[in-house]
Amino acid sequence: MRWHRSGTAGFREALGRAEGRGSTGAEKVSPVVGEILRRVREGGDAALAEYTRRFDRFDPGRKGFAVPRREIDAAWRRVPAALRRSLALAAERIEAFHRHQVEGGFGISLSGATIGQRVLPVARAGVYVPGGKAAYPSTLLMNALPARVAGVPEVVAACSAPGGKVPDVVLAAARIAGVSTVYRIGGAQAIAALAYGTESVPRVDVISGPGNAYVTEAKRRVFGSVGIDMLAGPSELVVLADRTANPVYVAADLLSQAEHDEDAFVALVTSSRELPPAVERELARQARSLPRREILRGSLSRAEGFLTRSLRETVEVVNRLAPEHLAIATLDPWKDFSGIRNAGTVFLGPFSPVAVGDYIAGINHTLPTGGASRFSSPLGVADFLKKINVVSYEFSALRSDAPHVVRLARKEGLAAHAQAVLLRTRGRGKR
Repeated sequence: MRWHRSGTAGFREALGRAEGRGSTGAEKVSPVVGEILRRVREGGDAALAEYTRRFDRFDPGRKGFAVPRREIDAAWRRVPAALRRSLALAAERIEAFHRHQVEGGFGISLSGATIGQRVLPVARAGVYVPGGKAAYPSTLLMNALPARVAGVPEVVAACSAPGGKVPDVVLAAARIAGVSTVYRIGGAQAIAALAYGTESVPRVDVISGPGNAYVTEAKRRVFGSVGIDMLAGPSELVVLADRTANPVYVAADLLSQAEHDEDAFVALVTSSRELPPAVERELARQARSLPRREILRGSLSRAEGFLTRSLRETVEVVNRLAPEHLAIATLDPWKDFSGIRNAGTVFLGPFSPVAVGDYIAGINHTLPTGGASRFSSPLGVADFLKKINVVSYEFSALRSDAPHVVRLARKEGLAAHAQAVLLRTRGRGKR
């Protein structure tokens, strides 16, 4: 962990560098992604099959892109009963949390007019589930269940499947979440299929779910043809701590996010001079017993430590970092939380490890990264809803508002706007 002391040039440079970490690396992968999107859009199943054979070493010509229902049922039976219970509990918590996000429409009655808004789910949502380094059933639950709660009639999943094999536990999660169809396709080609549709994969209205740089760039480029949740980057955790923090817990939380990927961003921000060396010792001690030592070595080599002069400055630094995950390990975490403006999810106190949010607490773990929590929110029901504004005027209301509309329209040089009102109000309200 590289430490920077407040008031130094190194502190300012490191903080500025961390604030700008949101680049997706699009310039490196954009040409490849652009070609994949073009070919799948134009070639449909044939192009999708070619990329699937090349990247996932699986020929869909034999078994098809979709996982048959009997395979999903067989996978369910193979998953240990205890693990199925854990998945079911996670799903129950996630669904309960997200039901509080359901929006209803509204109507406002004015004098002779009604205005309002109607809220509807999209018709079809596509959930992307990455694979390769590990199986992520939690990602499927976190993305599919908010769509189901929103009332989306059809939720499909695209799962990266090297060799054509979707992990049993992911298929079990799909069954629990009520996913309509699971497609064994991954990468930018899966995003293209979901966004544009092929002979075998239906076009969706919204795509959600994280992925690598190719998937993220593909989502960025198809936005507009389809809705997306966000441009998710590598996992992040910032720990805000004071002298009362337990270094064992702080190190454990930092490691829990650092093990995701070599590009994960983890940082400790504290005004305590005693805490940093204790955390460093714990990072080294705990990492020795963890299986992903190579990944940890890479991510921890870029971890940042910010040594501030006060708790107030610590909070300011955290707000500038705007992390995906924030753990507050202080004497009064709820009080210190009141100053936080930018974070995806905040974990308060010594017994709220980030891992509970990743799996079982019920909050969504698909969160804004790269500083995007300054303006973006966690994935939720709203990502799968759309709104329609409604206007209904009676003649008396239109006659009352007509002079204002005409005046504003003429000021903007839009004579036809004014005419559309005047033709209706110069008479007696003829239909």
